[in-house]
Amino acid sequence: MNLIDALEDLRARFEDALKNSAGADSLDAVRVAFLGRSGDVTAVRRSIGKLPPAERPAAGQRINEAVEKMERALNEAQAKAEAIEVGASLSQRIDVTFPSIPPQQGSIHPMKRVMHDVCAYFERHGFAVVVGPEIEPDYYNFDALNIPPEHPAREGFDSFFLTPNLLLRPHTSPMQIRTMQQHRPPVAVVVPGTCYRRDAVDARHLYQFNQCEGLLVDEGVHMGHLKGMLTGMCRELFGSEQQVRFRPSYFPFTEPSAEVDTTCPLCRGAGGECRMCGGSGWIELGGAGMVHPNVLRNVDYDPDVYSGWAFGFGVERMALVRYDVDDIRRFFENDDAFLEQLA
Repeated sequence: MNLIDALEDLRARFEDALKNSAGADSLDAVRVAFLGRSGDVTAVRRSIGKLPPAERPAAGQRINEAVEKMERALNEAQAKAEAIEVGASLSQRIDVTFPSIPPQQGSIHPMKRVMHDVCAYFERHGFAVVVGPEIEPDYYNFDALNIPPEHPAREGFDSFFLTPNLLLRPHTSPMQIRTMQQHRPPVAVVVPGTCYRRDAVDARHLYQFNQCEGLLVDEGVHMGHLKGMLTGMCRELFGSEQQVRFRPSYFPFTEPSAEVDTTCPLCRGAGGECRMCGGSGWIELGGAGMVHPNVLRNVDYDPDVYSGWAFGFGVERMALVRYDVDDIRRFFENDDAFLEQLA
């Protein structure tokens, strides 16, 4: 059989196979049978070698033209088959009364919710919410807060320094100084924000954490005002039966100073073998106290006229109490099931 006859036979068999094919799978089988590596076209191409050299270019061109026609016909047939399948799927009736899949709804992260509720409590009592930069110079982090360079308290912060004078703030207290520099008394602000310290990560500590800080400065402010505000805040956040205690402590920027604890939500203050409070019956929230006179002098407030109090609480510690969780790392592991329980 010469080349022309072979190509005519190939065309006839291809058209017959194409007519008898319906659907993508059968059309793909036709492509493999005729145009595949071991298909009929390959067999015809091999016959070129038997021709005289002068006839081979023309023969190759005839075969290529035949292959192009076959590929064009296959593509058109596949396009028609796909259109038929799409039309069939669209013709199916849809029951519009059938319940749809409910959309997934997000929620406010527990840390953000606690921070929002703390700020809302103080806003209702006349405090303004202020925020500030997370990178602060030495002056606002330490010097203006009565912590000079040689003060041993600086070691307790174990800060992340970016330059010899700039660091990631270890507390939100710099905003106390910035606020008092810009405003004359009375001053009442609450400062939420992220802080950084070189702490070892465990169930109670993170190197990045959130803090809410409060400041009140005016004439006649005393420790009783501080105790009343913080006790009211704890009972609003954690329940009306919540107890609050103030333990004497030391901070360079307050005098007198106190550590503030609230009753453990897991054992309700009973202690014993409680895994959350370690048997003490109390959870430490943070520090508080009366603003040190030197801090007031640093912002040109007269400590003989004005007094004030300040506090700084870890939001993660507050969330432990509020949500009855025993490890603050759980809040940042992005476990959807865990976060959905707290939504």
